[in-house]
Amino acid sequence: MEKPKAYKLLAEQEGISNSEAKSLIDRGLVYVGNSKVMIARGEISPKTVFIVQKVEKVRPIFENDDLIVVDKPAFVNSDEIERQFKGSQLLHRLDRETSGVLMLVKNEEFRLKAIQEFKKDNVYKEYVAWVEGLVSEPFVVDQPLITEKKGNKAYTKVAKKGKPAITEVTPLEVSGKKTKVQLIIHHGRTHQIRAHMKFAQHPIIGDESYGGRQSKRVMLHAKKVTLLGQTFEAPEPKVFGHFGS
Repeated sequence: MEKPKAYKLLAEQEGISNSEAKSLIDRGLVYVGNSKVMIARGEISPKTVFIVQKVEKVRPIFENDDLIVVDKPAFVNSDEIERQFKGSQLLHRLDRETSGVLMLVKNEEFRLKAIQEFKKDNVYKEYVAWVEGLVSEPFVVDQPLITEKKGNKAYTKVAKKGKPAITEVTPLEVSGKKTKVQLIIHHGRTHQIRAHMKFAQHPIIGDESYGGRQSKRVMLHAKKVTLLGQTFEAPEPKVFGHFGS
């Protein structure tokens, strides 16, 4: 008997279209037991029962004539949020599984002013993450990074010819063989934290592309940003608190 493709079986079980089912799998939201379904077109037993993780709603943090700031949930692309807020433009991006402070601009004058602040490294960017291993002392990763395209995906690594990047790491809580850390970044390169933490041999939990163990999500959250004298903060998701227990 021919096995059904995962996305078709999911569509049938959830009463949704094939394209919606494929999107759920591609976002990393579909599990069988504790294992994430990785390939939407992969064949699977017709008796499989799927578990679909729910996506949190986008929560606005701040809005004025120049700026919209939201708390981006994990599993949502930054581009999707830009489409939700008509007439606004992303000022920066967060990876799909990273949650937290995301800023969109409403006019070109403010966008140009803000971009200059990013270029001058005048923007304070603070993250929190759960990482592999025990981090007992604060440390700094000052390593240049280069980003390459692998298929459709970006992959960043430490390289002498790369662009400057600095990540300050401070331990907050240790639990088992994992540590919750505060991360303050300078420059803000693509996948900077992910690549630097891999280099430091403390990859982010859930970040399988950079050596982390499998988890329900990449355990990285953009907690606080200060731009042009204004500070915006997104509270840590509940899973970050429960993770240590």
